[in-house]
Amino acid sequence: MTTTTRITSSNNSRNFFVGNKVPRARRKTLCRRALLLGENHHRTVVMMMMMKKISARDERRNERSRFGCVRVAAAARSSSSGSSNDDDDKNNSNGATATRDELLEEIEKLKAENAKLKMLQMQLEDVSLPSSSLSSSSSNSSKSTTTTTTTIKTTKKAAVGALRTDPKSESEIEWPLPITAEGCPVGEEDKKPFWETRPKNDPDELFEGKTATEETNRPKKIAHVTAELAPLAKVGGLGDVTQGLGRAMKMQGHDVVIILPFYQSLDANEIFDLKHVMDFDVPKGTKWDGENVVSMMKTSAYSGNIGGCDVILLKPHEETNSNIFKGGAIYGGSYNELEAYLYFSRASLEFLDKSGRDPDVIHVHEWQTCAVPMLYWEEYHGKTSLNKAKIVMTIHNLDNTGECREEEFFATGVNGEKFNVIEKALDERTIGHNPERMCLMKGGVVYSNKVTTVSPTYAKETLDGNGGFMSKILKANQEKFSGILNGIDYDLWNPALDATLPANFAPGNKMTENKKLCKKYLQIGLGLDADETKPLIVCISRLVPQKGIHLIERAVTQSENNGNQFVLLGSGHSDGGFKRMANEEFSQTNSSNVRLMITYSDALSRLMYAAADFVLVPSMFEPCGLTQMIAMRYGALPIVRSTGGLADTVIDCDADQENGNGFVFYGADDQSLDECIQRANKTFQDRKKFHELQERVARVDYGWEASGNVYAELYESL
Repeated sequence: MTTTTRITSSNNSRNFFVGNKVPRARRKTLCRRALLLGENHHRTVVMMMMMKKISARDERRNERSRFGCVRVAAAARSSSSGSSNDDDDKNNSNGATATRDELLEEIEKLKAENAKLKMLQMQLEDVSLPSSSLSSSSSNSSKSTTTTTTTIKTTKKAAVGALRTDPKSESEIEWPLPITAEGCPVGEEDKKPFWETRPKNDPDELFEGKTATEETNRPKKIAHVTAELAPLAKVGGLGDVTQGLGRAMKMQGHDVVIILPFYQSLDANEIFDLKHVMDFDVPKGTKWDGENVVSMMKTSAYSGNIGGCDVILLKPHEETNSNIFKGGAIYGGSYNELEAYLYFSRASLEFLDKSGRDPDVIHVHEWQTCAVPMLYWEEYHGKTSLNKAKIVMTIHNLDNTGECREEEFFATGVNGEKFNVIEKALDERTIGHNPERMCLMKGGVVYSNKVTTVSPTYAKETLDGNGGFMSKILKANQEKFSGILNGIDYDLWNPALDATLPANFAPGNKMTENKKLCKKYLQIGLGLDADETKPLIVCISRLVPQKGIHLIERAVTQSENNGNQFVLLGSGHSDGGFKRMANEEFSQTNSSNVRLMITYSDALSRLMYAAADFVLVPSMFEPCGLTQMIAMRYGALPIVRSTGGLADTVIDCDADQENGNGFVFYGADDQSLDECIQRANKTFQDRKKFHELQERVARVDYGWEASGNVYAELYESL
């Protein structure tokens, strides 16, 4: 399909968006890009006119040269009677070629910028600009306004292989000041640390021009219900998976919506095309004078787009004065989380019913939404407009299974007594206790049509008894249980276009050179020795027992002893020991090879992936893990303990020299880790081999397309 759009370069470009419900911040961005497109077009035309003049002048000079005019002009100049044209020739004879080359280079740059800016077409279509608005904008423009008509095929993609930033020399990079122990630049304690000053990635820009990968012949209506969604509402891997899977299904041509709590901590300006959809009542159970009372909680629904995914955001209406989902973070706000997610589960079903959206698949994630399948089959299917949906449930981690007392479940407006039986959601471990309790995850498994977890090996480990209490439940339901490997969104994690990086790279395109620049940038910024010959190991992790805390501590101390460099980024309830180490033996003043950053920052994590030679993931158990996939995408070799999804994705380089993409150990002891890091260091010393491995791992495909196809087959089988 070909679409023609009028793009006007003027200060009145804001008129494009009059009458359209586009967030102010987004409207401002689109206007700025429209202006840039017009300005770049004008600059390109001027440059090309100059090129024509230079070419014409060169042709005249060549013509004169053939007939001896140059010699005549030279004689005339020697007698001080040269013409002004000859003076021009004298001044430009040595610089003409250089000037032409510079202009050609500038024109190519402008053309590349124009190609990128033309993808504004996609977003102009998204906001459905009316033709009347465009003509009004054009008629109100001043005489100096430049109007261009651009014809663009909506399926056109950006040029493959281009790098966002490719410094020609180190002098082009604005190197950071080393940070103090407090994280501020040295001598500028009132300013932000260097990673917070880096440009941010714009997901809408990354997704511009992206079209369906493979149109399905049987599109389905899919509704995901989740507590997290990257990049805005993300705490862990759950947010990455729901975003990546949701967009993968959308790219296949399915009708996908993701239902998410509208947390107070979300920045509304970062949600594209945010608008209020409807208000509706949700049954909400409470205790009043010792009795169970069901009342209606007025709830607001908003639509928008986050991370390339269409979303519905739900929250109690402002007039309810509820504190549900209020606070400065996704979790840990001023509200009762169990009550909040039980309300959210009921609200999600009420929205699907009252909005008239009758999905083919309702896909729920983790304990927070396990009440959805329970309520759907007991309260909604066949009793409301929801008649055809089947339920898929994905277990991302069995660490938290959602313990719930019978009276707490009443927050849904439904008495928990009907579920608190052994055939449904009763937690057998609490039989005989006072009170006996339910397990929401068990209820989700029992009531769902299909249950998945996030890697084949984790599914096997769980059935073999490594899932605790839930192993028994899953084994009893293993005919509907399977493991499907997660992926990562290759548009969100793209070192060729990542705006955070000081130098971008891709396989076969400045991988070695620009990764070295990223490494030096991180070393300088963190106050480490800027030495490219030292292997740099990074660890980006939640600091909880699951992640192998004792092995991370071992890697820190051994890196200092072995001449490696080590950078840790993370936090969690097991971070106390790392805080002590960061303030004592591995403080800024005591170590120039180790930095322990007990915090989390998406920008800093991206800089670390790009700078790293190796990424350590020594988990005790790991359902899937995305860290090792992102590491490979950014040309870093993972060092992992073989478990769960790590075993499914990382092949040891020494064990398989043709297909190896990292280094693997099997024990949970210090010696197993030490020997694996020593093998990695040995490979690092062979620089030619190591660079070849970096190129290899960066080409490994762990994008969502393959895993999305497996989920599509699962949905089709329902």
